[in-house]
Amino acid sequence: MSYICVDCEFDGPVPGKYSMVCFGAIVVEPSLNKTFYGRTSPISQEFIPEALVISGFSRKEHLSFEHPTYTIKKFVEWIKENSVGRPIFISDNPGSDFAFINYYMHIFNNGENPFGHSARRIGDLYCGMVNDASKNFEWKKKFRKTNHDHHPVNDAKGNAEGILAMHKMGLKIDLR
Repeated sequence: MSYICVDCEFDGPVPGKYSMVCFGAIVVEPSLNKTFYGRTSPISQEFIPEALVISGFSRKEHLSFEHPTYTIKKFVEWIKENSVGRPIFISDNPGSDFAFINYYMHIFNNGENPFGHSARRIGDLYCGMVNDASKNFEWKKKFRKTNHDHHPVNDAKGNAEGILAMHKMGLKIDLR
């Protein structure tokens, strides 16, 4: 199995009512060179300007992105080409990231999500490793090398760096 770290940017808090703007993915393996970046046009007229600005794009730019069907199909192909066995979705915030990807997979990939119906949360892995549920965000300061700048590939890479650091600490995780 391959762990794929995913980060998404969106223009509001919930899929369907709001839209995903862009997303990035990286296979968690030592070289961290298998990446994907996709941008999707809005699926709704609604958006929250303060949420959209975090992505670095204007509404006009967002409207010019490719239709989600095309982007999601490319992502599914990338997953097939870059993962071994069943891919495992892992992120800093699967409550949002997985929710958007899962929704888009169901709407724009005929209801088929290569990740299945679940995701892993990096902070929870770290809390378990150090036996302290209050250390939720400590791993970010300790292990991320790539700056968190809201470009989803960079953010996914920083998160993958955290997972690799936990692997060195003893986390048993398949890195292929």
